[in-house]
Amino acid sequence: MGSFLPSTEGRVWKRLQHEQHLSYSLYSKVTGQMASPMTAGLPCLFLLVTACCQTSQDSKFEPLIHYIIGSGLGEESFQPEMQRQKRNMLTFNLPALEYTVDIEVSLTDSSFLEPIKDYFKNFTLPVSTNISNVEMTVSDIHVTTVCLHSDENNSCCSCEDGYAWPSAVCSELRTCSSVSLAPDLPCGYVKERPFYGPYCAPQAEDSCGVGELVVMNMSVRLDTDFQEDLHHSSSELYQKYKTDIEKAFNASYSCLPGFVSATVTGFRPGSVFVNYELKAGAVSFDQIAHSSKIAPQFLDASYGLNHDTFVAEITNRTNFTVSPVDIFEGDTVRLTCEINSVSQNVTWYHFNEIISTSSNHSIKKIFTKRTSKSILEIINITMKDLGSYRCIFTKSNHLLTVIYNATKTIAVSPLYITPDFRSEITCNSPEVQTNVLSCCIDKHLPLLSGDWKVNGAINITGVSSFTKNCTEYKLNIDESLCSPEKSGTVTTYTCELQTGHGARGSYEITVMFLWAAHVTISSSVKSSVSEGYPFSLRCESDVSSYDSVSWKIQSGNNIKTVDCDRCINTSRFPAVSVLTVKNATQDWSGTYICTFSQKSLEGSANVTIEVISLPRKQNILIDPIEASILCKVQQTLRCCISRNTMEDYTVKFVVGQNEFQVGKVEKGNLFCFVYNYTETECSKKEYKTHCKFINRIGQEVNSEWIKLHLISDKKVSCSDTTGIGIEGATLIKPCSNSNVPDGFTRGSVTYKCSKKSWNAVRNDCLSEPINNLLTNAESLVNSPQAKANLSDYLAELKKITENEQSTISSSPANLDAIVTILDMVSSIPAVADNRTIENFLSTVDYIVADSTSKAWEDLNEKEILKSSLLLHSVENFSLHLQPVNSTIPTVSTNSIQLQGMVVTEINNTGYSKSFNSKENFTVDVHIGETEIQTLMQNSTIVSVMYSKFGRILPQNETERVNGLLITTTVSSNRSQKFDVNMTFSKIDASLEKPQCVFWNFTLGKQRGGWDTQGCTTSEVGNHVICSCNHLTSFSILMSPDKSSQLISEDYITYIGLAISILSLAACVIIESLVWKYVTNNTTSYMRHVCILNIATSLLIADVWFIVTVSIKDQNQQMSRSVCSVVTFFIHLFYLCVFFWMLSLGLILFYRLVFILHNTSKTAQKAVVFSLGYGCPFVIAVITIAVTLPRNNYTRSDACWLNWQDSKALLAFVIPALVIVATNLFITAVVIIKILRPTIGDRSDRQERNALFQIGKSVAILTPLLGLTWGFGLATIIKNSHRAFHILFALLNGLQGLFILVFGTLWDKKIQEALLKRNSMSKWSSQQTKSSSLILVTPMLAMSYPFSRTFNNLCGKTGKYRVSSSEPSSSSSENTSKSYSLLN
Repeated sequence: MGSFLPSTEGRVWKRLQHEQHLSYSLYSKVTGQMASPMTAGLPCLFLLVTACCQTSQDSKFEPLIHYIIGSGLGEESFQPEMQRQKRNMLTFNLPALEYTVDIEVSLTDSSFLEPIKDYFKNFTLPVSTNISNVEMTVSDIHVTTVCLHSDENNSCCSCEDGYAWPSAVCSELRTCSSVSLAPDLPCGYVKERPFYGPYCAPQAEDSCGVGELVVMNMSVRLDTDFQEDLHHSSSELYQKYKTDIEKAFNASYSCLPGFVSATVTGFRPGSVFVNYELKAGAVSFDQIAHSSKIAPQFLDASYGLNHDTFVAEITNRTNFTVSPVDIFEGDTVRLTCEINSVSQNVTWYHFNEIISTSSNHSIKKIFTKRTSKSILEIINITMKDLGSYRCIFTKSNHLLTVIYNATKTIAVSPLYITPDFRSEITCNSPEVQTNVLSCCIDKHLPLLSGDWKVNGAINITGVSSFTKNCTEYKLNIDESLCSPEKSGTVTTYTCELQTGHGARGSYEITVMFLWAAHVTISSSVKSSVSEGYPFSLRCESDVSSYDSVSWKIQSGNNIKTVDCDRCINTSRFPAVSVLTVKNATQDWSGTYICTFSQKSLEGSANVTIEVISLPRKQNILIDPIEASILCKVQQTLRCCISRNTMEDYTVKFVVGQNEFQVGKVEKGNLFCFVYNYTETECSKKEYKTHCKFINRIGQEVNSEWIKLHLISDKKVSCSDTTGIGIEGATLIKPCSNSNVPDGFTRGSVTYKCSKKSWNAVRNDCLSEPINNLLTNAESLVNSPQAKANLSDYLAELKKITENEQSTISSSPANLDAIVTILDMVSSIPAVADNRTIENFLSTVDYIVADSTSKAWEDLNEKEILKSSLLLHSVENFSLHLQPVNSTIPTVSTNSIQLQGMVVTEINNTGYSKSFNSKENFTVDVHIGETEIQTLMQNSTIVSVMYSKFGRILPQNETERVNGLLITTTVSSNRSQKFDVNMTFSKIDASLEKPQCVFWNFTLGKQRGGWDTQGCTTSEVGNHVICSCNHLTSFSILMSPDKSSQLISEDYITYIGLAISILSLAACVIIESLVWKYVTNNTTSYMRHVCILNIATSLLIADVWFIVTVSIKDQNQQMSRSVCSVVTFFIHLFYLCVFFWMLSLGLILFYRLVFILHNTSKTAQKAVVFSLGYGCPFVIAVITIAVTLPRNNYTRSDACWLNWQDSKALLAFVIPALVIVATNLFITAVVIIKILRPTIGDRSDRQERNALFQIGKSVAILTPLLGLTWGFGLATIIKNSHRAFHILFALLNGLQGLFILVFGTLWDKKIQEALLKRNSMSKWSSQQTKSSSLILVTPMLAMSYPFSRTFNNLCGKTGKYRVSSSEPSSSSSENTSKSYSLLN
């Protein structure tokens, strides 16, 4: 088919420029044999002329027809064409061709239009004709386009029904504004003259106005006041505005291509803004602007429509694309917006923020004549860049503003890489060559690429490949690179993937290379071991980086796991696990399988151990246990075991160095081995023997000792089948019981010989149920599955203890057995469930009930303090609790409560627990966050409160437990200092002087006792707050109110010490003042040196003493270290007092006895200072060095030397007593020496003076030599009389006064010196007259008397110069010295 216009069209159009008023176009279909387009148009012209002639007789078509025929079909064009066609017909025989011919016809009279259109509608087709032997057929004739002249340059053209403008000219169509077409006529569009097409064509999918509907949200302003009714769509005003405006808009926009409707959607204030929705086809900016411009023509001017304020927003005409489709972090993303309009104003938004060019964003703009394009490029996109993106194109002129708005939401995903690999590879496995690593993503990306990197101690590489969305890496395993030493080494394989748009992702695949371990096992015994004997197994692996080691025992078809943390010790370098069994039982017999596990690999070895029967020492009955025998008289001795054994033992009795094998006899449920022992030598009074059991592998066990006492037959008082003995003798027999399976129970019966008969005085036999419990407990703790069986055993223990309550209350032996059982099982780790904890605590609850108090009194008299052992058992049990789901349950029994916590990452802020007894007494425990955070993860903190336990622990008469007992334990290793705070309520509010104490298990030769070390006490009302720096069992001790008894002693102590301190200070001052006057000879000098140092030492000791007493009376707790320092100095200076007293006595003794012997002053000073300070220092240092490491240097209730635990007080008592005795001896010698007659006569007056001096000496020396401390020693005796306390307090407080009065003031020379200082002139004249002795004072003594104190203490005076003019004999010198000392 083809389409053409006749060549005469130009001329026709040209002619019509002057005379035509109407032109229209028609087309026809012509079929013919090789007809040219020109020839095919001839029938159409012919039919057209005919139609025109028939239309009206008055028409003037001739000129037009003539022109067309004459010019359009002239010979010059027609004949050559026909000739060519004819030649063609002679040459070819081709099928008919079909043409479509467009013909433009111009009319001078528009009235001809409708008749012509009617004619063609009614014309009968087809029409055939033959022109120049060419047959042609016209099949269709239609009018398509009609144009009316609008002005000189333009025509207004429209399409007939069923025809539309081609899409190529759609955007150029502009509505005619100067010509008003009739309503039934189609829309006309402005075309420039001359119009050469294209013309309207049959409507098709791509015709103008056909296709996608464009919805435009538009607005325009009305320059009128806004009224409130325009807000309400139901108002009359609203409806009027809507109707009028929609009518006008429908008229103005009706000729837009594809127009559907113009609908008002609402009004806005600001004058009045009309919002309306325009639905049409794809229209251009100019078309919208032009149609909007003519809108005021159809609307009343009163509306004030402002034609310059039209705004259109088009949301579905922007081509918005995103590349790539799948976006990953790191990609470079291109967002492209394109519109079919020219607009250079474009803006990009991310959400509501404008995007500008930056390092991560670039914006490009591309414009053509008809399109606008903008490209936003996001470089290295991140998750922050996801979300909504909007591009807005804006185009405007003075009439219209058009906004093209498009939005896209983009999703950004991380480049998730999914690995597919084996995380463990066994190097020495035959499957090693099949190991392939791979990395995949969940989407297929065409540009995806990848790479592999290897990093690790084992550098095993491989070959990479790529398939679809995965990359693979096949490892080349080489055993030489993967040795046992490197088993468990991790190598990191990193696969890196790139999307092709910039995004990169990597995944690190960790591969652990393992080595199947070779395990060996060895035993400390060959293949068998006896019951009760130890053995160990050593298991070793060549792979040291194992994860775990397990031990199992297979006996027949039964396999059990060794669940004993105490039994297994493992090390890593070398990889060794040692299983140590301390006491073999039948449960340990079987094949041992040792397995080293590393990830999924296991390496095992096994060895078989047979446990041979051998009775345990405690299961051997000896009869008798202790008895009396006669010389050379036969005594039957028995060793028995249960008949349940299948082993045939060799049994020997051992007597001294001799062994006697004996035979076996049956006795009820027992096998007994009997030996008739006869003592022939009879040289000793006591003998010991025992029996020895030997099994088939030669291992043996000894029974307990049988003690035999040799007695004279003449003294025998009791003699029967029970035994023999003298009056008052004891006989101990075993607890035989034929009714029990083993034939006997543990324990003993003690008989006493009284009035020639044996009487049972003590029965320590265990009841059968408790005996079985004890036996089962021994088996349990030595079992390989102790932990698994513990819960059931504790349930049985609780049940039997409850049933045997009356037996336990009356039998210390049964109570002792339960305590022993609890101690044994407390070392087994227990699962912290309610049942297990309750059974254990209930058992303790039963045995600390009030009914057992008498049995506890008996037990606590034993060497091992059983109440302390029970407390330790509960601590040990709580310490080994293993939490379930990171929790410790709260469990309560009658008198015991348990609470705890597990330290985890989210539970480490502190520990606070409150306990309340049934008697409504409370105790709170708090551990701060700082302490909790020092603990390891999964550590447990457990507190146990006891309301009755404190009663069974030993207490003294003056202090008793006055609060609940609380035990707190921490499972993990911790620093030595661990602060814990507790608040106790007082049980008895009348008690005073609270002390925070803890139970120290090491005191009293490991018996245990209350201790205050590390704890401080504060009292608030009816509560006592204890702050301690360690953990164990705590409570408070308080004393009864004895203030009425002690107040007088306190007053005496304080007043006496005050007087003593003042007196001693006065003594030091006086000695300093008169020093140079009273030290004019050696004897007097040394006496005053001693007196001054005695006063100084006692002054220091008294000050320390009164400070510590004051602190204690004010209920202020002194730390243990400070208390030790205070005790050291009090001990030192009180010893100094005694040793200086000894020095004073020795000087007196020396001067009276060794009259003719003269020692230099320097030598005497060296001796007395060494004795006065050196000896006390040595004694004090030795005392603290020996006792302080054992924590028994000081008393728990005072800062003074300990007596009860370490006897450290003897370091003061013994030196003091020795010195007192020595000085009493010296005093006696002095008295004898003074009373002894001297050469020459002595007057009566001299005799009286001598006696007077003796009295003064005794008065001075007695208090100075420590008579006071004699009473002090009496006060430490238990239940000593109060008078000793009062005398000690009185004399101790007045020691300083004694020294001042008898040592200083009663000295005549001191009196004279003090009197002379009051009359200095008289003193000076006397000094001038004296020429026999000149005193040269030292430098330090010249300025002021007090400055000489230090010199006096050290014995520094001046230099003496003796005048030669006054000779003196030795006797007179000695007499002078003696007098000076006594005075």
